[in-house]
Amino acid sequence: MILPIEVYGSPTLRAANGEMDAPCPEARKLIDDMFATMYAAEGVGLAAPQVGRNVRLFVVDLTPWADDEPELAGFRRTFVNPEIYERSEEEGFYNEGCLSLPGLHEDVRRPVSIRMRYLDENFAPHDGEFAGRAARVIQHEYDHLEGVVFTDRLSPLRRTLLKGRLAGFPKGKYKAAYRTK
Repeated sequence: MILPIEVYGSPTLRAANGEMDAPCPEARKLIDDMFATMYAAEGVGLAAPQVGRNVRLFVVDLTPWADDEPELAGFRRTFVNPEIYERSEEEGFYNEGCLSLPGLHEDVRRPVSIRMRYLDENFAPHDGEFAGRAARVIQHEYDHLEGVVFTDRLSPLRRTLLKGRLAGFPKGKYKAAYRTK
């Protein structure tokens, strides 16, 4: 089922997110619905708070970028209860957008690689290192689990310049080609 996506200003995007306990039919359905919602919105990542569920879960599918980065072919993952425990000192800028901030794109500075522990959709444990665009998207989605949106990572000056546009989201002043809430 395709779920509505919470838009900037929704309290769900800033709320605390609890861990998922164990695999169950409800968890599997949520994961499936999140992938369906992400694909319908033409995104590459989606966190549970973006669909109104305050649990530590996000999904990514980076295969649309495989033409530019062949190592991303088949990169479709579920991250349950993730924990980033190492970030590279080297950082880089990349132009990011977010399904919860339709139409807004800004250059965001982030570490270029990370290491993290997480569970997959079957609650099997993993420890992985991610770099490049994969690290970028994973950090973006991970931020949602921490109640952070990408505009929080902009300079104070840039946030001030975007203040009016950000204030418009809760008032419905945006266009999205997918269902929002």
